[in-house]
Amino acid sequence: MFNYQGKNIVIMGLGITGLSCVDYFLAKNVIPKVIDTRTEPSGLERLDARVLYHVGSVNVEWILAADLIVVSPGIALSTPELVKAQQRGIQIVGDIELFCREVNLLDNKKIAAITGANGKTTVTTLVGDIAKSSGLRVGVGGNIGKPALALLDDDYDIFVLELSSFQLETTYSLQATAATILNISEDHMDRYPDGIRQYTAAKQRIYTNAQNCIINHDDKLTYPQFTSHNTRCIEFGLQNGMYHLDQDYQHLVVNDNIVLDSAKMQLFGVHNYLNVLAALAISDALGIDNKISLQTIKNFKGLPHRFELVFEHNGVKWINDSKATNIGSTVAALKSVICQGSLYLLLGGDGKSADFSSLVPYLSKQKDIQIYCFGRDREQLAQLKPEVTTTLVTMKQAMLAIAQRVKRNDIVLLSPACASLDQFKNYAERGNVFTALAKELG
Repeated sequence: MFNYQGKNIVIMGLGITGLSCVDYFLAKNVIPKVIDTRTEPSGLERLDARVLYHVGSVNVEWILAADLIVVSPGIALSTPELVKAQQRGIQIVGDIELFCREVNLLDNKKIAAITGANGKTTVTTLVGDIAKSSGLRVGVGGNIGKPALALLDDDYDIFVLELSSFQLETTYSLQATAATILNISEDHMDRYPDGIRQYTAAKQRIYTNAQNCIINHDDKLTYPQFTSHNTRCIEFGLQNGMYHLDQDYQHLVVNDNIVLDSAKMQLFGVHNYLNVLAALAISDALGIDNKISLQTIKNFKGLPHRFELVFEHNGVKWINDSKATNIGSTVAALKSVICQGSLYLLLGGDGKSADFSSLVPYLSKQKDIQIYCFGRDREQLAQLKPEVTTTLVTMKQAMLAIAQRVKRNDIVLLSPACASLDQFKNYAERGNVFTALAKELG
């Protein structure tokens, strides 16, 4: 049991996560200090009057005098002040670690922990819906929805957590009933200077002390590097593993038995079928009735901005995959899309220092593709397949140009492989703008 009484605790980073950490310690009658390098961080107006705070810079004196530092996911452990603290032996954790310490003290609680470069929000939401349909008390949060610590306010049977690599970096006590890395591809390389190996190592922490590891047969980087002797590994994949698809991708198969016709689902696209297989494997590992899982899957509509068919008119489909903020997401979309006419692909934004060259094979597989690049890294993206690429400054300009060319059986796909912050508030705003323009131009 962790005792924080009398400890000098510093929380780095405010916002929703930071506030949840403040509330957690105040409930234990421990008053932390808060540091945020922003001059006007979100949540400052909600901070308890008893809590001392320092904004606009890092308070080195506070950091080095701390007994425990709780960092928000957006703050890199390579921050010089944190490196100094580590060298002095000061413990640095995140909110997920605080959450796990509490849950480990409770009886009969299950955790489903989900990470991956792509699809983790869809799978987390679907597993949460399945568990709720079974009549269990379910808390869904972590990297989406409620902060994990806020879930402790209710007496849940199962916690379904989406976890980012940033959150996993500072988590040590996770003991998941079922844990999965859905896939690995380059993302956040600006945060991981040592490349994909460093990023994968952060993701792999989700398997520590897990009872069941749900792994992607087709992605070797998702295979556990270290597991305890009593950990069970369960595979899903396109056509291999306990959970897979048939040869025509028309049915979901478990233990060589067809369990669901993909045409009966509201989700579409091969990558979404893989997401469903992963969710089904997790739900089975949690002990949920398979019939309930399959019925919930049939009714699941998916999430906005994730390979979402937002408009169809005169035989032209407009697909909003704005959540594709990295290369792996765009690869998944290109592998999933089935186009009888021309595919008009919108790429662009802030590539976060990624190497886009891995997109080339997938762009080349599309028989009739036209690429429109926009945003900050448009010139770099345009070099991938210059003979079929048009470069414009904004997404709107690109869509106006596309609208003059599309015809029946064509598909317009926004799957940008980049973050949106160079021209939009977030990926959701980018997706909303795409959707509005699709309906206007289509």
